[in-house]
Amino acid sequence: MARSSLLAFLCLAVFINGCLSQTDQFPWSWGFQGSEARQQHRFHSPKACHLENLRAEEPARRIEAEAGYTELWEPNNEEFQCAGVNMVRHTIRPKGLLLPGFTNAPKLIFVVQGTGIRGVAMPGCPETYETDLRRSQSSGNFRDQHQKIREFREGDLLVVPAGVSHWMYNRGQSDLILIVFVDTRNVANQIDPFARKFYLAGRPEMMRRGEREGRSFRESTGEKSGNVFSGFADEFLEEALQIDSGLVRRLKGESDERDRIVFAEEDFDVLMPEKDDQERSRGRYIEKESENGFEETVCTLRLKHNIGRSEHADVFNPRGGRLSTANFNNLPFLRQVRLSAERGVLYSNAISAPHYTVNAHTVAYATRGSARVQVVDNYGQAVFDGEVREGQVLVIPQNFVVMTRASERGFEWIAFKTNDNAITNLLAGRVSQMRLLPLGVLSNMYRISREEAQRLKYGQPEMRIFSPGRSQGRRE
Repeated sequence: MARSSLLAFLCLAVFINGCLSQTDQFPWSWGFQGSEARQQHRFHSPKACHLENLRAEEPARRIEAEAGYTELWEPNNEEFQCAGVNMVRHTIRPKGLLLPGFTNAPKLIFVVQGTGIRGVAMPGCPETYETDLRRSQSSGNFRDQHQKIREFREGDLLVVPAGVSHWMYNRGQSDLILIVFVDTRNVANQIDPFARKFYLAGRPEMMRRGEREGRSFRESTGEKSGNVFSGFADEFLEEALQIDSGLVRRLKGESDERDRIVFAEEDFDVLMPEKDDQERSRGRYIEKESENGFEETVCTLRLKHNIGRSEHADVFNPRGGRLSTANFNNLPFLRQVRLSAERGVLYSNAISAPHYTVNAHTVAYATRGSARVQVVDNYGQAVFDGEVREGQVLVIPQNFVVMTRASERGFEWIAFKTNDNAITNLLAGRVSQMRLLPLGVLSNMYRISREEAQRLKYGQPEMRIFSPGRSQGRRE
């Protein structure tokens, strides 16, 4: 009996080890399982960062397309290069389709406005959606098969792994606005610290590479480039795809001037369930004898999390505002791309407590309203003290302390962070550094009385988001 039990245990161990080794073969694992790799998930800038004068940046270039436009922030910006990030904003009109493509670095996409659907083509995963015969009678009983189609709406945070192609379609009645954060220094990007978009269709504008004053840079040339098929010989594509020369020319987009966002034709149709619970059911999936459950766990990973709705708030002050966080705890796939995000809403004149991010850079994009923001560096100097308005981006380097006061109109933002479990350290209010220090330490730190140290430590009863008006009342 003991020998048979030992044999069963060894067989189980071999089976589990084999399953785990299989996960390493999937592209989104990226070798992050080891502790050393966990520490080295980002490449550092080879040059010292000059962060004495931060700026709230607006897009530097706008590229028009048939069904919308794309706005690009300056990739050579000092703060962007130091943090190793890039920013893009897409505006897609109703029935507009953002053409499929992939990037050399992982991306987070926040849906500022609108609703739509998207497809993420996970390599190695099966086509789990199949058109039934009733839908395909007009095509001679031809059944279309494709991977899972995912819905999204305003407030959703979407994840796109490096090297994985995806497309997005606006099926709403208003413009779809997407803010895209690209982590160019992520270890998944092994080329250079710039975002490279590889398109499967269309002819987007070309980006020129060069070097200026010892720094690499990229800039738009205004000329049309090609998609990934454009550089191949016609006969190669004809044989590989089993198509004729006319279709090869269409594939290369030789006469396509629509750029990266196009209007979908009337026959644009994809198969998708009507409700989330139907989407998760196996009724729509292809039944195969070879299925062992692995495809349903890895290939149907959840790649979105809504942080825009008030009921999802992690911190809420009925007079001040709210904060919602997406990290590896509530969106596990963020552990693979080593990123997280925070959605903030400040009501009129409310204050976000002075704080810093322990283990990540922060890239904040203002989605509505405006605020006065101050950022202080390690020398105690204010490296930014000014207004941040809707549509602007502010980079807050790791450990730099930031404090925000909303305007009369209030202030809303999305903050992308370069760590899947970004840790915030507060310097005022509950659970702050002040609360953690003994009164004796505080009184000697600032050469104040014990009573003053007590007021300093316990004077602010709120946490992270402070109600407006308290400071005015105290001054009076």
